[in-house]
Amino acid sequence: MMTSRSLAVVLTVATLMTDPGIAAAQPAAPPVAPGTAPASPDAAKRAEALVDKAKSLYLEGKYQEAEASLLVAWELNPTFDVAYNLGNTEYQLKKHREAAQYLSFALRHWPLLKGVAKLKPNAEKWLAESRAQVGSLKVSVTVAGAEVLVDGKAVGKAPLEDEVFVDPGEHRVEARHLDYEPASQTVSVAKGATAEVKLPMALAKSEAQVGQTAGGASGAGAGAGAPVAQQPPGAPIEPLPPPPKRSWMPVIALGAASAVGLGVGIGMTVASNNASADGHAQADAILKAGGGCPDAPAAYSQACSDLRSTASRVDTFGRAATVAYTASGVLAIAAVTYALWPRSGTKASGKVRVLPETQVGYGGIVMQGAW
Repeated sequence: MMTSRSLAVVLTVATLMTDPGIAAAQPAAPPVAPGTAPASPDAAKRAEALVDKAKSLYLEGKYQEAEASLLVAWELNPTFDVAYNLGNTEYQLKKHREAAQYLSFALRHWPLLKGVAKLKPNAEKWLAESRAQVGSLKVSVTVAGAEVLVDGKAVGKAPLEDEVFVDPGEHRVEARHLDYEPASQTVSVAKGATAEVKLPMALAKSEAQVGQTAGGASGAGAGAGAPVAQQPPGAPIEPLPPPPKRSWMPVIALGAASAVGLGVGIGMTVASNNASADGHAQADAILKAGGGCPDAPAAYSQACSDLRSTASRVDTFGRAATVAYTASGVLAIAAVTYALWPRSGTKASGKVRVLPETQVGYGGIVMQGAW
């Protein structure tokens, strides 16, 4: 029942409190939110105290505290006056979506009271300004009583009394009912715009219907001659063999051999450079003495022989260095390839063998095997 509390709780009542005509108005039962029963006397009394507290907080400019008090009052007794005060408070807090929702409810259920009528233009003004900042959804569902959710949050049961106010952007609207298949739609709405959402719902199939459908499909396939692969009941499925464990010994061996080859190559390079330096020194000595190796006189035959021997050593050491570097590179590539090569489900057969090979004018290694 709307008492003097219902009139005093309008948060702009600083002037209304002195209006005896308003204080005397006593409608039998203020309208409540759809889907809710009238509050019990105890709940209504508690809501009245909370709204009185909110009025004082509002007049002090403590809008957030007033909002918290009014939200609890709305849960206890969702009536017109609480909705109006909540809408006013949310508007002051610039929470336009919430303001639009509560003010819309208040205006739909505005009582026919002479004194309250002059507050209606304020509510209409705040609602218009709030609507311009948000979007709205007009949701229609083919099944009455279906729960409607927006972005996973329940907003009421179909048919919804009014549009749902949302922030501009994309939203997912769903409808759920125990006897029907869920329906959903994703819709985008711009600031100040309204989007229509229609959710048709189909009857949910029972377990028996699902079994009959599956059986009919199977029978139709068999009648058409489609082969159906069947496995004897209880027949164990043979698991795939686990992949073999990778042995890292070949990697270690190939890596070590590559390091040895690199070391030999460096040694041969140093020896070749030293021999080359010796050859240059011997050639300079012969030239300074006034001799020469082509058609060398007897006095320079030994020196020229030593020079030719040194040149041969330079060539031998250089070839050996080339072979060593090549072998080192091949062994390093083999180690990396083995390490990165994917394992197959079967055990590899054979072993990797690295063999030296020498021919006239050629030296190198040969790799044989599989991995």
